[in-house]
Amino acid sequence: MKDNAVAPEHRGAAAPLSSAIVAVHLEKHYRRGGATVRALDGVDLTIPEGQFAAVMGPSGSGKSTLLHLLGGLEQPTAGTVLIGDTDLYRLSGDASARFRRRHIGFVFQFFNLVPTLTAAENVALPLLLEGRRYAAVRDRVEPLLETLRLSDRANHAPSELSGGEMQRVAIARALIVEPRLILADEPTGNLDSRTGTEILELLRRACDERGMTIVLVTHDMRAASFADRAVVLRDGSVDSDSVTQRTHRRE
Repeated sequence: MKDNAVAPEHRGAAAPLSSAIVAVHLEKHYRRGGATVRALDGVDLTIPEGQFAAVMGPSGSGKSTLLHLLGGLEQPTAGTVLIGDTDLYRLSGDASARFRRRHIGFVFQFFNLVPTLTAAENVALPLLLEGRRYAAVRDRVEPLLETLRLSDRANHAPSELSGGEMQRVAIARALIVEPRLILADEPTGNLDSRTGTEILELLRRACDERGMTIVLVTHDMRAASFADRAVVLRDGSVDSDSVTQRTHRRE
């Protein structure tokens, strides 16, 4: 993997002035039977621009719920999220979708690739959803595929790729618009340790070399060691928040 390139220069929509995240008293409640489940219970959290933060905690602690709310994928019961100067939950449905496509890259444990598209088309998908044709964005897709050692897999369907290749395609798709913010939910959960390390190193470089803000949900202490900071949730609240002892610092 090339050290000096994470993604091609973004020549599309401008990124927000800041990718700092401020979550203000976030609550998320669900009805389950006759009971109310408080998945998040008044979370206040600030993640500075350019920081790599790991969100940890036991199953059911609210990790994935928090990530979904930080990315505008769900509506909170109470509270709000600021990304730079943008109040995410004051945007209309269409404006929120556009903001996510242009400024937030998502990476999930189960890849979420479109099975009928090739690897290259999956990478280009955020741009295709803006109404562009693949031929018009090929010059942005191909260098990114080369950077992630996927050039020889560009025309393969997801079913023809290994787990590591699919996750690299998913990360390339997240990087294609040069987002200021990447939200990753257990991105190494289905990968072997060697491939998982490659994915974590790629995210680390995106932070170090491109100044991207990264929020990684993980249950794995080793994965969290790539981050600058560990936020531990328990029962929907922040239990601890500390600087990590990074063992994977790039000199």
